Amino acid sequence: MTSSPEKAALRKHLLEKRDSTSFDLMEIHSQKIISKLMKTKVISEAKSIGCYYSIGSEVQTVELITHLLEEKKIVSLPRISNGMMTFRKIEDLTKLEKGEFDIPEPKDNAQVEEKHDVILVPCVGLDNEGNRIGYGAGFYDKYLEKKDLIKIGLSYSKQIVKTIPISDGDVKMDWIITEKDVIKTS
Repeated sequence: MTSSPEKAALRKHLLEKRDSTSFDLMEIHSQKIISKLMKTKVISEAKSIGCYYSIGSEVQTVELITHLLEEKKIVSLPRISNGMMTFRKIEDLTKLEKGEFDIPEPKDNAQVEEKHDVILVPCVGLDNEGNRIGYGAGFYDKYLEKKDLIKIGLSYSKQIVKTIPISDGDVKMDWIITEKDVIKTS
């Protein structure tokens, strides 16, 4: 998926802004985000949740994944193979392997999960309408474009901007959760 120069410049700016956050503050904000997420009816009623394994300065999800597994939710993580993303069920975090982008992901023999109630999406930036900017490869947009499920963008409030430039194929988030707000966009 190609990215406009405007989108690429915004992505670079937002990543620099996010990466400049201290680890301690990132942890505090992540805990607030996860706490708000866990209090939503959407998550409490969901049986199958697609999550992401956080890397770098993303909203931290490892404790969340562990908690969801303890609650006996069906939890799946993305796996990238041959330029496509699938979500595969996990039972614990010890059975993951480094994937194509050095991100821990389920092994190739893990069962594919097709029917999610909710997918949690990593975000570089968002606007209040639910438009999202990711890393630019388009994996989530391609995966989510024809799926009937709830899409929740997890983000620090400083990643929310007035407008995100949109392209054909971009998929909006239904909810945005930051350390300050829970925003229903649709």
